[in-house]
Amino acid sequence: MNFSIDDFGFLISFNMIGTLAIGLISLYIGLYIKNYSKFFNKFGIPAPVIGGILFAVIHLIIRQLGIGTIKYDTTLQDPFMVVFFTTIGIGSSIAALKKGGKLLVIFWLLSGIMTFMQTVIGVGVAKITNIHPLYGVLAGSVSMSGGHGSAGAFGKTVEQLGVMGASTMALSSATFGLLAGGLLGAPLALYLIRKNNLKAVNIVGKDDVNFEEKFSYQNITADELLKHIAVLSIIMMIGTSFSSMLKSYFDLALPSYVGAMFVAIIFNNLNVKYNFISLNRNLIDILGITSLNIFLSMALISLRLWELASLAVPMFLILFAQVLFMAFFTSQIVFKAMGKDYDAAVMVSGMCGSGLGATTNAMLNMGEISERHGYTVNPYLIVTLTGAFLIDIFQMPVIIGAINMFK
Repeated sequence: MNFSIDDFGFLISFNMIGTLAIGLISLYIGLYIKNYSKFFNKFGIPAPVIGGILFAVIHLIIRQLGIGTIKYDTTLQDPFMVVFFTTIGIGSSIAALKKGGKLLVIFWLLSGIMTFMQTVIGVGVAKITNIHPLYGVLAGSVSMSGGHGSAGAFGKTVEQLGVMGASTMALSSATFGLLAGGLLGAPLALYLIRKNNLKAVNIVGKDDVNFEEKFSYQNITADELLKHIAVLSIIMMIGTSFSSMLKSYFDLALPSYVGAMFVAIIFNNLNVKYNFISLNRNLIDILGITSLNIFLSMALISLRLWELASLAVPMFLILFAQVLFMAFFTSQIVFKAMGKDYDAAVMVSGMCGSGLGATTNAMLNMGEISERHGYTVNPYLIVTLTGAFLIDIFQMPVIIGAINMFK
C-alpha cells in the first residue's frame, strides 16, 4: 500500500495482495450486514455485492469531496473469475437433462428467446438514448440473466474495447436486476395463482425438491486439493488458450473464461462416461464459490461509480424496459406455454428471478410461493437446470455476437 498526492487529493494505491485483502474485508463486512438485514436476505443480495458497493460508494464520496482517491490492482481478478466459470462447466451433466423431459426443453427454448430479447431491448434503448450500443448489451442479457459473474467478465471485455465505464454499468445493472427479480417474481406468480384459482398437484416435502447430486463429504486432504487444482488448471490452460486463439484468428471480443467453461463441460461429460479421474464435487463447489466471492469482491470495490453520471438516465430506461418485458413475457407467454397450471406459475417466479438476477433469486422466489401453496417437483428441476448451465448455450452466442457486432 502506497500513499501519494494527485489532482484529487491523497492517492492510496493497493498492489494485488492489498486489493485481495481489501476485497476480503469488504466481503466479511457484507456478510455481517446481510446477517442483520431482513431486506438483503429477502432479495438474496450476495455478501460481496453488499460490501463491495459499500466500499465503492465510500470511494465515490471521498473523491467527490476532493479528499482523495483509491487505486486497486485487480490482476488476480481474472484468474479467480476463470476458476469460477470452470467449476460451473465441471458441474454440468448432460445426463441430468433426461430428468426434465419435454417441459425442460420448452422452458429452455423460452429462456433462449428471453436472453435474445434482453439484448435486443438493451441495444434498442441504448440507440434511442444516443449512448454506445455496447452499454445496451451489458444492461441486457449480460447483467440480467447473466448476473454479476457475467457482468464482471463481459464488462471488463467491453472496457478493453475502449468503452469507458462498461464494468460499472454492467455490475450496477446486475445489482438492479437482483432487486427487480425479487420484487417482481413472487408477486406476479401469486397474482396468476389467485386469478386462475390454481392448486398445487402432487405436493412433496421441502427436502424432496433438492436435485443436487449427493456429494461425498470426506475429509479434504492436501493431496486431494492439489489434484483438483491440477485438473482445474489444465482445463483452464486449454480453455483460455482456445479463447485466445479465437480472439487472434477471428478478431473476436471474447472473455477468457468462455473457452475454459466449455472445455470443462466437455471434460466433465467425457469423465462421467469413461471415469478418467474421481472428482469430489463438494470440493469443486467450495473452490467455485470461494473464487466467485473473491472475484466479485475485487470487481465491486473497484467500481468507478462517478462514470455512471452521464449514463444514469439511459441505464434506468433500459432497466425499466427489461422489467416490463420480463413481466409481460413470463405472464403472457411462459405461463401459457408451460401449461397454465400451478407449476407454470411457480416457474414464472423462477424465470423472473433468474432472468433478472440469478438462480439464487429464482430459488428464493419459488420458495416464497411453495411455502404458501405447496412444493412440487418440476419447477425446481427445470428452473435450476436451465439457470445453472443450459441457458449459456443460447446466451453465450447472443452476447458474444452482439459485442462483436457493435464493437
